[in-house]
This record gives sequence, structure tokens and C-alpha cells, in this order.
Amino acid sequence: MLMHPEIMMSLANDRHRELVAEADRGRLLRSARRVLAARREPVRGQPATATATGTLAPCESTAVAPAR
Repeated sequence: MLMHPEIMMSLANDRHRELVAEADRGRLLRSARRVLAARREPVRGQPATATATGTLAPCESTAVAPAR
């Protein structure tokens, strides 16, 4: 089957756009998952935030504030 060169170029460009869009979606989802995971898991050595769950106090050293 013989195809016109413009049709072949159009098909190739459409496929290229699909691949780029799929890669963009993948990067966006990966970035969103990374942000959500960072919010969920407290980082060791960082002060506990209000979103952290549990009843134990953090084991970090605290600075003593001067008396007023």
C-alpha cells in the first residue's frame, strides 16, 4: 500500500505528540506522588508537625529559651 508522504508525516507527528503527552502525564503524577509522600512521612531529625500522628514526644534536643 502506497501512502502519501504528507499523511505519513502527519501520522508520525501525531504519534510523537501522544508520546510527549504521556511522558508529561507521567512526570506530573510522579511529582504529585512525591509531594504527597513527603507530607505523610515525617523526616528524621525534623521537628514533628501538627500532621504527625502518635502520642510520644520527639526525641530531639530542644533549645532553652531565656527567662523573661
